[in-house]
Amino acid sequence: MRPGGQPNMQQIMKQAQKMQAQVAQAQAELAEAELTGTSGGGLVSVVVTGLGEFKSVKIDPKAVDADDVETLEDLVLAAIHNAAEAQRELTEKKMGPATGGLGGLSLPGF
Repeated sequence: MRPGGQPNMQQIMKQAQKMQAQVAQAQAELAEAELTGTSGGGLVSVVVTGLGEFKSVKIDPKAVDADDVETLEDLVLAAIHNAAEAQRELTEKKMGPATGGLGGLSLPGF
């Protein structure tokens, strides 16, 4: 802080630019990442990018039973949830360090 309790704006801008670069890098890494969610011991798998875009669904023919469609639906849903959780965890891991600087920044009036 400068005399009078005012923050150094140049320092704040420098920190904001650094954080912006870290966020951009984390987003690029997330866009390239592919995560797989599975269920039923691998009978159903779903691939999602680190940004949450679902890319594919694979279903083992053993999981297909015309008399029991509900189980297959449950397996697909479970695989989607598994992939979404993996994507959320990766996002926290990549974005956390990039945005963590906000906690230490103290701005008057905020």
